Amino acid sequence: MATKPQFKSKARAGTATAQQLGKGIMESAQQIWLAGLGAFSKAQAEGSKLFEALVKEGAQLEHKTRKFTDARVSEARGAVESTVGEARKRAADTWDRLEKVFEARVSRALGQLGVPGRRDLETLTARVEELAREVRKLNGGERPTAKRTTRVPAKRARKSA
Repeated sequence: MATKPQFKSKARAGTATAQQLGKGIMESAQQIWLAGLGAFSKAQAEGSKLFEALVKEGAQLEHKTRKFTDARVSEARGAVESTVGEARKRAADTWDRLEKVFEARVSRALGQLGVPGRRDLETLTARVEELAREVRKLNGGERPTAKRTTRVPAKRARKSA
């Protein structure tokens, strides 16, 4: 019989420990629950402040990004304008060279056909003016009057020939 009471006291001790353990678990669970509720409440209260802070940081980041992008766009625009300017200059130079080549070829072709060039006409004009001065001197300073002839139309001239 002596052994039974020992079991009872051990059983009672185990029951008391189990109750304390259960009570400790319940208290911990209660504290966890209350901490969760406190965190939720704090998140609600701080949520709007956090949101406003995030909006402010976003606006600052957007400003920096726009500034960076605008600088890059300006650089790209300058490079494009420079390239376009060079292309225009090259095109103008090419056009000028093409024009000179064309003028030279036309001048050569007209020369081969016997058509007088600019220099020939200038020389001829100067010679005509010189001859006109000589004629005036011979006439005593009077300007000679040119006699007008009537022109025969080309069709009538061919028929009569």
